[in-house]
Amino acid sequence: MKTLIFSGSPRKNGDTMALVNEFINHLEGEYKIIDAYECNIKPCIDCRYCWENDGCCVNDEMQMVYNYIQECDNILIASPLYFSELTGQLLAVTSRLQTYFCARFFRNEMPIRNEKKGGVILVGGGDGSTKNAYKTACTILHHMNSRDIAPIVYSHNTNNIPSKDDIKAMKGSRNLALFFNGKYRL
Repeated sequence: MKTLIFSGSPRKNGDTMALVNEFINHLEGEYKIIDAYECNIKPCIDCRYCWENDGCCVNDEMQMVYNYIQECDNILIASPLYFSELTGQLLAVTSRLQTYFCARFFRNEMPIRNEKKGGVILVGGGDGSTKNAYKTACTILHHMNSRDIAPIVYSHNTNNIPSKDDIKAMKGSRNLALFFNGKYRL
């Protein structure tokens, strides 16, 4: 089993990564983390190459991500909330998934044949809503052919309680891993 994790957190030891690490501790198989702040992936430049061609003409680390998306069984999107949305850096990286939209709607092709399980982990200080970010994450997951998406895992009061101390969020991270492992129904 293979799992792809898109991390939109700029803090390696922050609240988002505490939940991701709890998730990983219970996950079976291999996984790959795409760190939006560390990877060499440029945002989509709307060159329209993918309107007529498979893939993307920008040659960077995203080429490896495209390959892993084809191979993986599960995809997780994890992000802190910035103004009730996924981080800008994560949105920039995932803008390169435009090629999958274009394959379906311009070229009438199915770019990813195997369905994947999807999951979303969101973390916030408590001053906004998770609704927009979750909707965005689900849209991104759908473009990668994730049809079985687990309920949101969130810690939404991290200004007062660190996510590692949020019992419900930590349990949600464990259950999400078990769902990906095929051992838990949500």
